[in-house]
Amino acid sequence: MDLFKTKLPQNRLHESFKKISSDPCYAPVKDVIQSWGKGLLERSGEQTKFINEFQTTFNSAFWELYLNRMIIDLGFSVDYSKGSPDFCVSTPSGCQFSIEAVVSDRPSATAPKANSLNEKEFRDHCTFKLMGKLKDKKDLFAGANGKKFPYSCLEHVRDRPFVIAIAPFDSDLSLTQNNEIINRVLFGIEPPDAYALQTGKQRKVSSINKPSGAPIELGIFTNDSYKEISAVIFSTTGTFGKAVVESGIERIVRATNFRQFNKDEFIALQGLNGMGVTGYKLGSLNYLISTRSDFGSSVAGSDMHIYHSSYHRETHFDGLHIYYNPYATTPFEANIIDVKGVTHNFYDVESDCPIQDHPDGAMVSRQVYEPTVSNLKFLLDAYSIRY
Repeated sequence: MDLFKTKLPQNRLHESFKKISSDPCYAPVKDVIQSWGKGLLERSGEQTKFINEFQTTFNSAFWELYLNRMIIDLGFSVDYSKGSPDFCVSTPSGCQFSIEAVVSDRPSATAPKANSLNEKEFRDHCTFKLMGKLKDKKDLFAGANGKKFPYSCLEHVRDRPFVIAIAPFDSDLSLTQNNEIINRVLFGIEPPDAYALQTGKQRKVSSINKPSGAPIELGIFTNDSYKEISAVIFSTTGTFGKAVVESGIERIVRATNFRQFNKDEFIALQGLNGMGVTGYKLGSLNYLISTRSDFGSSVAGSDMHIYHSSYHRETHFDGLHIYYNPYATTPFEANIIDVKGVTHNFYDVESDCPIQDHPDGAMVSRQVYEPTVSNLKFLLDAYSIRY
């Protein structure tokens, strides 16, 4: 089944689909996306429905395609004869679990655009979106709030880990949230700030209020309120940009990677001058912005690369997060998905504190841009680096 062959009228097609389909430069990218659908696109009775969804709403189907390729690359198998949840997965060791895919979608035409919100409003908007989708899937699993045919009653789901894979597509800026919003939702923690630098701990947030004033409880993996969900898979890089970099077409890439060092070793090699934010030109069309902060016994920060795509290396797993629910009725073991590039996030019940295993060099974010001088200059000007 060809994802890009359509009989639908133009006014029904999603703008992203139309852009990819009409631009011959994206031919290699289309091949990559098509390859992600192996098995999924042969699912009995659902090909037409899935392809129509891909062509008209795009993001949710794209996310399923990304996940399908992720499962294949892990060496796992999917029972495509099962229509729900989205993926009934088996590992070579015999572990079986389900993955239900969902995206936080764009607001209705009458809702305020996220791009026009201030920083706090935008963060809360994204939090509401992710929280709402996770609640919907929890209710679907349990059969709550009138949900018919709950997943928990299905023989191939019962007594096996139930994993929700979620990605944010609710605004043009949604992918800039990295993992900060999902940290709020699952662990009830805010992004690192001056307090975190001084104490080594991130501020906690237990709830936020809707515009109506109604409270929304956060930190759902710090108690047993979502015990039905074994784990959450999350990414802001499993997007169209992932297909672009896998295709090898020419682009400018801005990629940010987490960095962490032993403090004594860092001081010995770079001294205190290595702290703070520093920009470097490493070569032709190759720039680095280094950020380093003192966290007591360690030095942590990021490397932001702005460079030609020929310098960039990225796997299908880079940028992927897994969050484990310590209160899950059926736990999802941390060694099931054990591959380089994945960040594993746990919550220690005894210390009431998250443990986030960010490997040194783990991808935090990645964007791709048309290879023009104006785009390169725009990216460099933000960090006062001369072209």
